[in-house]
Amino acid sequence: MVTLTRPEGSEPADFHLSRRGVAGVFFAGYAAAAFSAEAEPIHTDEAGLITETVMLPAADRPIPGYLARPGAKGRFPAVLVVSEIFGIHEYIRDICRRLAKLGYVAVAPAFFIRAGDPAPMTMDQMAEIRKIVSAASDEQVLGDIAATLKFLKAQPYVDNSKLAVTGFCWGGGVTWLACERFGAFKAGAAWYGRLAPAADAKPDPDRLWPVQLAATLKAPVLGLYAGKDPLSNAIPAMKAALAAAGKSGSEFILYPDAQHGFHADYRPSYNEADAKDGWARMLAHFAKNGVGPGKV
Repeated sequence: MVTLTRPEGSEPADFHLSRRGVAGVFFAGYAAAAFSAEAEPIHTDEAGLITETVMLPAADRPIPGYLARPGAKGRFPAVLVVSEIFGIHEYIRDICRRLAKLGYVAVAPAFFIRAGDPAPMTMDQMAEIRKIVSAASDEQVLGDIAATLKFLKAQPYVDNSKLAVTGFCWGGGVTWLACERFGAFKAGAAWYGRLAPAADAKPDPDRLWPVQLAATLKAPVLGLYAGKDPLSNAIPAMKAALAAAGKSGSEFILYPDAQHGFHADYRPSYNEADAKDGWARMLAHFAKNGVGPGKV
């Protein structure tokens, strides 16, 4: 089993893709740069759901988002889903459908659309994927989240008092930033996201780090982290920053045998037991903080 530890993009050697695996990606809609030929990804059907591409009113231009919601009448709690570096590929769309089946409105914005779409790219294009992702600054991403919140609040099928956010890999770090910036979110769930800069990182005044903004946290975050992921080394610093700021309600769960990306069922890093446990904990965290699922 390989170890995946780079939220900004793994190297080709991290993924052992056969010709069959790569070909299957384009039909299935999974990120070609990360799909495992041995994977059997979860597929959630659209029965009872409304799924569509929506346009979100970002400051500079409308951006697309994938939305899934219950087909029933009523107002439902909403979850903003923040993708990995691979954008809105089938795994992220399936996450939205899983949440919609439970009674949530789930929307995943296309944060990278201005520079390109990383989803169909192959493993030998990882440099281009990194370029696309790096073009999305933290402030641009947070602006897109503000636009998504504006969109959700305008929809008659959304209960605006019940909003949460979750994100995976790159999106895990964004989840922390979203809960530090926006009071509209009642809860967040971060799946193995970056918390602090690497020890040898060069100073970057344009980069926002959750540990440096802990005092501004407005909603409790459940951090779901992997024991075999170096990113988890920053957990003590984040806990200390939260404690120093008097921020309670957030919690870290560390899965000792898991790798970075353990929830991603299309990758070789997938750990079914830990993924299921983390998902259940996420739902319980949402419910505890007033964002329980709607009735479908």
